[in-house]
Amino acid sequence: MPEPVQHSNGDASARMSVVLATDNYQTIRPVIHHLRKQTVRDQLEIVIVAPSGPLGVDESELEGFAGVRVVRVESLRPLGAARAAGVRAARAPVTFIGETHSYAHPGWAEALIDAHAGPWAAVVPGFGNANPAGPLSWSLFLLDYGLWLHVLPAREIVMAPTHNVAYKRQALLELGSGLDSALTHGDQLAVLFRARAYRTYFEPAARIDHLNLARWAPWATERLHAGLLMGGRRGARWSRLRRMVYFCGSPLVPILLLKRLRTGVSRMYRGGGIPAGTLAAVIAGTILSAAGEMIGYARGTPGNADEKMLEMEVHKVRYAGRNSRLSRAARG
Repeated sequence: MPEPVQHSNGDASARMSVVLATDNYQTIRPVIHHLRKQTVRDQLEIVIVAPSGPLGVDESELEGFAGVRVVRVESLRPLGAARAAGVRAARAPVTFIGETHSYAHPGWAEALIDAHAGPWAAVVPGFGNANPAGPLSWSLFLLDYGLWLHVLPAREIVMAPTHNVAYKRQALLELGSGLDSALTHGDQLAVLFRARAYRTYFEPAARIDHLNLARWAPWATERLHAGLLMGGRRGARWSRLRRMVYFCGSPLVPILLLKRLRTGVSRMYRGGGIPAGTLAAVIAGTILSAAGEMIGYARGTPGNADEKMLEMEVHKVRYAGRNSRLSRAARG
């Protein structure tokens, strides 16, 4: 099927662009399904970033949006560069860096757009767990998004994830060529935003559900490689002395992470629904991440780390587990 007509030309009706990097349209079809249900669907521009080759777009599913744009890249690796290409091609004043496995609730886009009327360079939505059946899924969900749970209050915040966040597009473009590396795994974007005194807001009314790995081997691989990438990329821009200090301090990472997550995790436990074994899996996950960081600080990022993380990032649904119960938002 032919690719959709490029009909986003800076139209004033497009108030937010959603950037989705994918290998083909089928991978993001569930995400598009949820975007079609948005209360402000006609104000959204969809920016699909994909390598050359058959995309398999269903034109009928992309009707009703303010615009659709397909951006071709040589490869999705590195994923940060592919997403940066989507940001540069976007036309709306707000850009959301989406994922292939995050499913928005109907009022999500409207809440993000409204929040961006404030002085915020970035607005973080409230996160829910899209496959809440087991402790492995919950542990990764809490480790990755436990600071921004949908049960927490709206407020200005200091820390934010890199992806699944709505940014003022101009704030991203001001990073120039540095945007490519800033949109990778790690904290580089947060460091750059803090250096520019950009402000970030948490808006739990913008609810989005995130799908998580729920099988042991991929779970352990993802935790270890997340640490490797964090340590390796930090170390690449740090002095040898600073790398050594952080290498020695890495065993403290589990304690610091658990302290940060305390408020959100306790609220979720009080609300019920978190399965037994979750806390143990969270602790094990922090230990694996810390071990990965130590290796990254000492040896840099292994050559295959990006490739493994890319596979699990783009095709996370493959590793969600056969028996994982999807939330209503994830099922559509």
